[in-house]
Amino acid sequence: MRFIKYKKYVPEPAGEMSVEDLLNALSDFLLQSGFRQQYMDFYDFRNMEQSLDELREAIAEALLNSDMLDDAMREQIENMTPEQMEQLIQQLIERMEQEDYISVDQPHDPARQSSVGGQVGEPQGQSRFEVTDKSLDFLGYRALRDLMGSLGKSSFGRHDTRDLATGIEASGASKTYEFGDTLNLDITATLSSAIQREGMRLPLNIEYSDLQVHQCEYQSSCATVLMLDCSHSMILYGEDRFTPAKKVAMALSHLIRTQYPGDSLSLVLFHDSAEELPLSHLARVKVGPYYTNTREGLRMAQRILQRQRKDMKQIVMITDGKPSALTLEDGRIYKNAFGLDPLVVSETLKEVSKCKRGGILINTFMLASEYGLVQFVQKVTEMCRGKAYFTTPYTLGQYLLMDYMSRKTKTVH
Repeated sequence: MRFIKYKKYVPEPAGEMSVEDLLNALSDFLLQSGFRQQYMDFYDFRNMEQSLDELREAIAEALLNSDMLDDAMREQIENMTPEQMEQLIQQLIERMEQEDYISVDQPHDPARQSSVGGQVGEPQGQSRFEVTDKSLDFLGYRALRDLMGSLGKSSFGRHDTRDLATGIEASGASKTYEFGDTLNLDITATLSSAIQREGMRLPLNIEYSDLQVHQCEYQSSCATVLMLDCSHSMILYGEDRFTPAKKVAMALSHLIRTQYPGDSLSLVLFHDSAEELPLSHLARVKVGPYYTNTREGLRMAQRILQRQRKDMKQIVMITDGKPSALTLEDGRIYKNAFGLDPLVVSETLKEVSKCKRGGILINTFMLASEYGLVQFVQKVTEMCRGKAYFTTPYTLGQYLLMDYMSRKTKTVH
C-alpha cells in the first residue's frame, strides 16, 4: 500500500518575497542622484549604470533593516549563514531580471577570442545593471500612491474651472441651445419652454428657441513643463534634495498619464545650460558640478509650450538656488557663484515677462528660503500670476500634487 508522508511547508524566501515590495524598499538606491558620491568621482555623474555589487549591498540592507518582511521571514533571514544570504540575494536579482525590472550587462571576458586576431582586449570591470522602464513606471505609481495617501485622497480627476460647457455629464443648470453645443437635451426644460409659449395643446410645436441643453463643468487640458534644477547645491549641505524631486516628478508623470490623458508633461533640466529630457530617463539622472541657469530653462520651456495646443500652459519649477549663470549671445556661459548677479537677474526676469505675455503660468517650488532667493521668487510670482511654495524635499510632493489637482482658473489666450 502506498503511503504519502506530509511535512511542514517551509517557504523559500526568494520565491515568497514580493519583488514589488523589494523595489519599493530599494527606491532611494535605484533613484540616487549622486548624493553618496558628491565628494568622489563627481565628474562621472552621467554614468547612468550601477554595479551589481552595489545592488547586492542595497538588497542586503533592505532585507535586514526595512519593514518589507513579516516576523517569520525576518527571523528566517537573520538565521542564515553568509553563504545562504549571498545565494538568496542572487536569486532575488535573477527574479528582478526575469520579471524585467532590471537589465544586467555582464563585463567583457578577456579570455574569449577577439574578433581582431592576436588581441583579447582589456577587462571592463564588474557586472552592471540598469533599471528598466517597467521598474520606473512602478516606482512612479508607488510614489504617487504614497503621496495621495498622505493627502488623504483615494481618487482624483481632471482640472475643474469656473467655466461651464455643454456635455454628457450634467452638473449645472440648463441653458438655451447655441450652435456648437453638445446636443444633450434637457427634455423637461425644453418641453416646459414650449408649453409656456404654446399652452397645453397637442400637437406641441417646439421651436429652435425652446431647445434647452444640460451643462457640465468645463474641464480644461493643461500643458506642463517641469523645470528641475540639477545644480550642485541640490545635493550639498548634508541633504539630498534631488532624489525626492525626481520621485515627485515620476509621480506627477504617472498621475497625468492615468488620470489626465488630455494633459501633457515635458521635462527640462537646467544647470549651466538647459536640456529637454525624456521622462523615461528621469530616474537615471544625477546632479552635476553645475551652476543655476534659470533663464535658459525658461527659454527651453517656452519653446516646448509653443508646440502645445492646450487651454492652460504652465511651468512648474523646482529649485533651491538663486540664478547664478547666463548664456550669452555668443554661446559663452557667464557665471557668478554668489547668485543674484544684476545681469543674470535682469535677463532672467525678461524671460519671465515673455512667459507672462504668452499666457504661461509659473509655479515655483523652493527647497531653500534664503532672503535673496525669497525676493527673487516673489518677483517672479508677481509678474506671472503664479504661486510660490517654500517647502522641504519631503513635503514637496504634497504641495505639488495639491496644486496640480486643484487648479481652478482657466488661462485665457
